[in-house]
Amino acid sequence: MTAESGTHTGDVGSSPVPISGSPTPELVLCAVDDLLAQAWTTVADTVDGRIFVHRGSVLDVVAQAVVSPANSYGWMRGGIDAVYARAYPGVEQNVRSAVLAYHGGELPIGESVIVPTGEAEPAWLISAPTMREPGERLPRDTVHPYLAARAVFRQWRDGWLDQGRIRDLVHTIAMPGLGTGVGGLAPATCARQVAAAWEEVFSSRSTRNGR
Repeated sequence: MTAESGTHTGDVGSSPVPISGSPTPELVLCAVDDLLAQAWTTVADTVDGRIFVHRGSVLDVVAQAVVSPANSYGWMRGGIDAVYARAYPGVEQNVRSAVLAYHGGELPIGESVIVPTGEAEPAWLISAPTMREPGERLPRDTVHPYLAARAVFRQWRDGWLDQGRIRDLVHTIAMPGLGTGVGGLAPATCARQVAAAWEEVFSSRSTRNGR
């Protein structure tokens, strides 16, 4: 399902009513090119959950959180991270401060941090590295998109902020390609790994007992 009808895009006032107590977030997979859009469509069509595809910028999606496919040091100077840094002044410093405070200055691949954007919506940015060094090209056999997506989904499922549980504050997550830009990874590879991460975190076994 695409988000181009306006259900998930537009002004803040058009944001969908949150589904209270949902075991999963609404995930909007964003693509500015046809190959990634096609790959994302396979995820939306085959994986159980509220997953949608938006053909356009991640910045156009009404969401409470956006995903940054970052590097381990929190620099936001290239690709979609540079777009975020321009759209949300100060978010790069928020990411770097969180990485320093909680991870000693280097956020391992497979972990994530969530920081405020300084905007009303999206209020949060989830930084989940797909590469250690800025500008790194990913090998074809990498599993970094899987690890990054799993970190994002675990953050939503298990994480807390001063304001409360992340899952109670974030109902829609907008996600661009993970490693498909600067990292040079094939969109189909990224899509398969994001689908696998979703299934692992949000399978019935993972979500039972209120998780």
